Amino acid sequence: MYPEEMVNPMRAELTDAGFKNLYTADDVKNAIKAEGTTLVVINSVCGCAARNARPGAKMSLEGGKKPANLITVFAGVDKDAVDAARTEMFPFPPSSPSMALFKNGELVHMLERHHIEGRPAELIAENLKDAYNEFC
Repeated sequence: MYPEEMVNPMRAELTDAGFKNLYTADDVKNAIKAEGTTLVVINSVCGCAARNARPGAKMSLEGGKKPANLITVFAGVDKDAVDAARTEMFPFPPSSPSMALFKNGELVHMLERHHIEGRPAELIAENLKDAYNEFC
């Protein structure tokens, strides 16, 4: 587990952009099952989260369409919440960072770590925007 003092600035990058931090399994399950679309970002301390994932997630919200609900959980810190999110992302294996778009509780789009690592934030944002245009 990482200390809160270390992860709080990384959490803030997303919460300042409108994401809601969730800490419990029940909160995650309820958010994912909410009506409409929900983007879930599994945040991480790794460099690809800082350089690619968080900036890409934020840039993806600059378009016309976007998810109704934006949530985030932090790998290595929010164990129960992360486990619940990963359960909903099945059959995809656990990875962090990762991003998943749900529509009315159904997984409709997934970006695993290997889709994020080494890719520019702009490409990640465009990938998400394409999913928003299709599902939001």
